[in-house]
This record gives sequence, structure tokens and C-alpha cells, in this order.
Amino acid sequence: MAFSLPVSAAIAIFAFAPYQAKAVPAFAEQTGLPCQACHVGGFGPQLTPLGREFKLDGYTMRSKSSNIPLSAMAIASFTHTKADQNPPPDGVNHPNDNVAFDQGSIFLAGGMGQHFGGFAQFTYDGVGKAWSWDNLDLRAVTKGRVFGQDAVFGLSLNNSPTVQDVWNTTPAWGFPYTDTAVSGTPGAAPLIDGGLAQNTLGLSAYAWIGQKFYLEGGAYTTPKAGTLSWLGADPASPGDIHGLAPYGRIAWQGQLAGGTAQVGAFALKAQINPERDRSTGLTDHYSDVGLDTSWQKPTANGDVISAQLRYVHEASDLHASCELGLIGAGGDPGCAKTNLNEVRGDIGYSWHNKIGATVGAFSITGDSNADLYGGPNASPDSSGVMAQLDYTPWGDGTSPLGTRFNMRVGLQYTAYRKFDGAVHNYDGAGANASDNNAVRVFTWVAF
Repeated sequence: MAFSLPVSAAIAIFAFAPYQAKAVPAFAEQTGLPCQACHVGGFGPQLTPLGREFKLDGYTMRSKSSNIPLSAMAIASFTHTKADQNPPPDGVNHPNDNVAFDQGSIFLAGGMGQHFGGFAQFTYDGVGKAWSWDNLDLRAVTKGRVFGQDAVFGLSLNNSPTVQDVWNTTPAWGFPYTDTAVSGTPGAAPLIDGGLAQNTLGLSAYAWIGQKFYLEGGAYTTPKAGTLSWLGADPASPGDIHGLAPYGRIAWQGQLAGGTAQVGAFALKAQINPERDRSTGLTDHYSDVGLDTSWQKPTANGDVISAQLRYVHEASDLHASCELGLIGAGGDPGCAKTNLNEVRGDIGYSWHNKIGATVGAFSITGDSNADLYGGPNASPDSSGVMAQLDYTPWGDGTSPLGTRFNMRVGLQYTAYRKFDGAVHNYDGAGANASDNNAVRVFTWVAF
């Protein structure tokens, strides 16, 4: 099977997929508000309009003069796939019916005064049996006026493009908010879809004007290999950024049909030395551009309806990887010019911030390329749907174990129409896309 940087980046993405999960009770204690005030369904990470304001204001809102800025969370799950996996997934011993401690995380989170706040997450991967740094978002903010409108101006120091975003449409915070670590997932995804998560460090400046217009611009670089290794990240995947990788974001938020609507766009451009090898003097080029929209409406009886949608187009030229022989035939400058298109969307309903139902769909399409993708069709195309039911009994802060404790239990079902380029025999060994269909039951606690 051909192996490539897009494929290796995708492997890294899905290895970290469960780490999208986010629940920080220290923020609830700091603000004096229950989780459901800032999170749809009473549990993170999907934000309400108030939760978005809290993040854009630098996590500084508080009702207490002091609080303990530490939180923790853990996720465990059971996963059954339609067909046995051969070989079994890394980190588990069974080809099917795997019980896993997906992850445990510790957060240092809180605001300091009126201008500084943020969170740093450190995670133990229960499948990979390793600690690493996880999501980071440290902010400095101030307030002013623009064209007669109140405005927030801020800086975000973070380690993953889009982790600083406040809408649940961008890759870092999109549905599903917790995902499988022990079943098959597609092998291709745009770089911005987690390919640089925890392997970069970036600084961006933003303005939030009149609670309607959002503008952001910044850039990312790659820390030294020794630093990343010390932090538990793989310094060679996908490589180190040549110079700086610029990132930009614009968005509008306003009222529509009784709810809060948002429309936006984002872009990332990166030149990368694959596996930190600079011997060719060449770099791999990625240009990712995305469009996104969302809508969220609270009903009269306290329920919440939400919808999210994003589209990402990536154009890449992996000339350096070709020259190094990491993909294709060495020296072939045309071996890895390709395009990817990703579409993801979901619709959810939260009943009294306790019972949630979400249905999402996803599609990845792109140019066929035998140097990049394996299987009979040499194609990245994958598509399917995911449905989730979940129950959050104490999102209103009434847990018998204290106001800091919160819990969600959920059931997910993922069904694939196409997987890595085909409906049937996608790997050339007889495997069908539907063989990867999975049922996952999870328990997620935060305290």
C-alpha cells in the first residue's frame, strides 16, 4: 500500500481524535454558572453564545474572587465493529468488542484579572499508554471601540490551528466531540483537520466587534524536536514548518429565525520539511481554505436546536516527499500534486440540556493518485454518517458529588458508505466499507 504524508497526517489526526473532548469544571466554578450556561447539552465542548463570549473575553469572567484552577476528565468506551479487525488496532489485543480507557486529562484553567486567561491540557492516552501535552489556548485581551461598536481585542497562543475558535464548525471542535480510538477510520484528511495539532505553536491576533464581526490573523511554527519529544508529541509527523505558516479567520454572527446564526471562512498555508529532512532543499506545500456556517436556537421550553456545516478544500504539492522517496518514485516532481475536499455537517437537538440526539454526515473526496493512496482505486474518497444519543444528568450543577462533577453517557453508531476509495474491496483484500461500521458506548466524566 502506498504511504504518504497526507495518510500519515490522517493517522495522527485520528489517533488524537478523542482529545477533541473538552470539559473544564474549573471554569464553571470561576463563573458561578452551571455547565449548561456555556455548553449545549450541559457538557462540553459545544458552546452556547454565552460560552463563545466567555472564550473571546479571554476566559476572564468570574463571580468568585478565587477558585481552584484545576480540572480533570476521563473517557472510557466499548466499541463493536461489524467485522473483526485484522490485525487488531494498535494498543488493544482483540479484533473486536474492545473495552478501552480512551483518555484521562488534567487541565490548568482559569482567568487572571481582566486581561489574561486560558487553559493547558495534559492527556494520558489509555490506548497508546503515553502522556503528552494536549490542547493549549492562552489569551491576553483588552476592550475598546471600533466604528462606535464595543470590541474585544485579543492574542491567542495555541498549539493547533482552529483550537482557538469559538464556533463548533472548525476542525478542532467539530462533531463528534469524542470519537473512536480502536476502530477503522478513513486514511485521508486535509492538513488543517488535526494534522498540525500538538506539533506546532502559533500566535494570532483577533478582534470581536459589536458581537457580530470576528477577524483573526496569525502564524504557526514548529518547536524543536527535543521540545516536542519532551512534551510527548511526535516531532517527525508531519515534519517541521519552513518559516511560518499563516492562518486567517473571518466570521459574522447575528440573529436569524429566532436563533443565533454564523457564517465564516478560514485558511491555512504551510510549507513543511517532511520528517524534518531538509536535504533536498524542497518543501511540501499545503493550501487549505474552508467555509463554515452554524445556527443555534433555544426553544421556549428550554431545549436547544443546533446545526453546523463546514467545507474545506486543500491543494497540495508534496515535491519534497517525492524527492526523498517517502512517496512515489524518487525524483518525480508530479507524483503528489493533488486536491482534497472535505464536507462535514451535523444537526442536534438537546432536550432540557439532559438528553441529546445528533446526526452528522461526512464526505472526503479527492484526486486519485497511486503514489498517495493504496487500494484498487488509489482514491481518498470516504463518506458516511454518524448518529449519537447522550444523557447528561447534572449539566445544571446539581450532582450529588458536588457542583464540579459532571458526567455524560452516550451511544454512537457510525456507518460508512465508502471507505478509502471504494464501497467494496477497498483494500484489495476483500474488505468492504461497511465492515468498519461501529457501535460505541462511552462514559465521560469531568470534575
